[in-house]
Amino acid sequence: MKIDKKDFEAMKGKYDTEVKKGKPATGTRKKDKNNQTDWIFLDRETLEGLLAKADKDPKVGGIQFYFTEYTEETAEKTHPKEGAAYCGQLTLVMRAANLKGKMPFSVERGGMGDEYENGGVTCPFHCEDEPTGS
Repeated sequence: MKIDKKDFEAMKGKYDTEVKKGKPATGTRKKDKNNQTDWIFLDRETLEGLLAKADKDPKVGGIQFYFTEYTEETAEKTHPKEGAAYCGQLTLVMRAANLKGKMPFSVERGGMGDEYENGGVTCPFHCEDEPTGS
């Protein structure tokens, strides 16, 4: 699911001021969140779609992953009716990227440099069956 740069920056900001600083994440009503995630499953379609936007050279083109946290607003947008549960959960936001030297930079084809994806299945809250290796 595509998200805009404003939502990405809000999610990244929440992560940076809480978890990245060693503080507990907060959910709704600023309550500590004590079980943010065990795993995140990303479907092949999303990953291949991002790779298709990156350089075709497998040593250059790739995907840049960002650790983020759902804010109240982004949780409600991405998980309607479950926003309160998702607020404060860890998630991955990703975008197509290419290496330039040793540093990644976003792909700028057709003005899509700030095109971010967020999605996948997270545990909690969908932990019944773990993804399998086969």
